[in-house]
Amino acid sequence: MRRNTLKPIAAVTGSLALAATLSACGGNSAASDEKSVTVYSADGLKGENGDGWYDQVFKDFTKKTGIKVEYVEGGSGEMVQRAAREKSNTQADVIVTLPPFIQQADGKGLLEKYTPQGADQVDGADKAADGTWTSVVNNYFGFVYNKKDLKTAPTTWDELLDGKYKNKLQYSTPGVAGDGTAVVVKAMHDFGGKKPAMDYLKKLQANNVGPSASTGKLAPKVDKGELLVANGDVQMSFAQSKTMPNLGLWFPKKAGGKPTSFALPYAGGLVKNAPHSENGKKLLDFMLSTKAQQQVSSIGGGFSARKDVKATDENAIALTKVMDGVEIFEPDWNDIDKNLQTYVEDWKSATGS
Repeated sequence: MRRNTLKPIAAVTGSLALAATLSACGGNSAASDEKSVTVYSADGLKGENGDGWYDQVFKDFTKKTGIKVEYVEGGSGEMVQRAAREKSNTQADVIVTLPPFIQQADGKGLLEKYTPQGADQVDGADKAADGTWTSVVNNYFGFVYNKKDLKTAPTTWDELLDGKYKNKLQYSTPGVAGDGTAVVVKAMHDFGGKKPAMDYLKKLQANNVGPSASTGKLAPKVDKGELLVANGDVQMSFAQSKTMPNLGLWFPKKAGGKPTSFALPYAGGLVKNAPHSENGKKLLDFMLSTKAQQQVSSIGGGFSARKDVKATDENAIALTKVMDGVEIFEPDWNDIDKNLQTYVEDWKSATGS
């Protein structure tokens, strides 16, 4: 959900790059390949080494159906913008983004109503009331820190204003990255409103390295010690920590308060006028299947979107410990969707970004 430079569209089950082909062909031409499905997605679910949840699910899906998955990855906002630009010449079949961008996609008329098999086991708050999108992996917002250079994790927002974090702190760009937008959402909650949140982020800017379209690229910098603190999300950061030994998770709190977080699920929807609509439906069904949902924690390091899937694997137990003592709040996504551009402009003004 967080990259500015798009990865080329490529078959997960092969090495065929289709970026040039798709840009040259209209949706009807692309439909000639009936054994493919194109996914536009926020990053985090596909492993850098081919060991992520998407890697396994796409491989299993192709084996079962013979349908190849063509994959495009970028920031949540970036994926919605791309789909909007292609509205008259649709290329994607499925889009997966974080809130509030999945709501934004719905509001732009980019999504087709479709209720995947298994969606009845997804909480009402984690799917659209009108059936245009459904969470496929549950997730929570969080921060990461370098466990080697910081013997204990920071606890409060105010600690991050200390001089030792100057040029050692970075968060992804609100309005572009889902996790970057989440920084603003959490600050507004923790500080009790837009103005105090913006006042704080203005102060924090003195230590901030600068904008980043990719949240996923910040974790390696934290692991290496180039940064001490960055934003992330539980699923992605937990998965990254498997190969980044210095990466630790934490949740900022206001002084005297409790550490807080909120659900930040990967939500998927069928793209309106998709060139391979039926294949898109099959993939969404497959993502919500019991087997795929059981792999969310064991392979992806996330939380199942289905209430009836109770994970007991090693990762699931560790994730429960990560979330222990963290107070979960529910943002007003309708307000955020409606006023997102205003909040982003206020953030730009406050930080001089």
